[in-house]
Amino acid sequence: RSWSPGRARHINASRRACLVARFGFIYAQERFDAESLLRTYISDMETVQRIIYTAAVESFYAAKMAYWKFKIQVKEALALAHSGPESLEDAVLDYIVCHKDAYDVHASVKEVIRSMNINPKISFPPEIDFIVLSTLIQELCCLAFSMQTLVPPLDVAFGIDGELFNESKYYRSPDSDFTAAFVAYHVWPALVEDGVVIVKGEVVTKR
Repeated sequence: RSWSPGRARHINASRRACLVARFGFIYAQERFDAESLLRTYISDMETVQRIIYTAAVESFYAAKMAYWKFKIQVKEALALAHSGPESLEDAVLDYIVCHKDAYDVHASVKEVIRSMNINPKISFPPEIDFIVLSTLIQELCCLAFSMQTLVPPLDVAFGIDGELFNESKYYRSPDSDFTAAFVAYHVWPALVEDGVVIVKGEVVTKR
């Protein structure tokens, strides 16, 4: 097929829109399903929400690491025979987009669960095995991996308990203290592009 920068930008914009919409659907539906599942094991809603937030953040981290390793392998292979017309970097991205099935998402899921099991904020509930969240984690890993193929890539924002509430970055959960200035804990991460929030996350604020 013919290649042109204009066509590449159009395809990138279309994929970006689809991936951002998918992020929103996971937040609105699959996150809620995961909450309902966890509530059958854990009565404390804060613990449930902390677990799901951690799963989301760890999924993005694991997928980004997997993407970085995969990209290096592809670049080394394509560099041996690359001749254009697009740059080697564009050829690598094009290849990865067309071969996303080569991503070993199950290895990332295992890595996420391992990280969650040693996270001191959520690793204590003995009544739950985080493998019950495998479906949600797999969805998030696949989404995050695909988001790395965009130019620029999309990522979730870094958040810490006790940070100052930023209304351009987060929504407050309904059970928040709306007069509180600081984040007690995070429910869902914000989505960012080049450091700019394009989809707000959700937090609980308390005094």
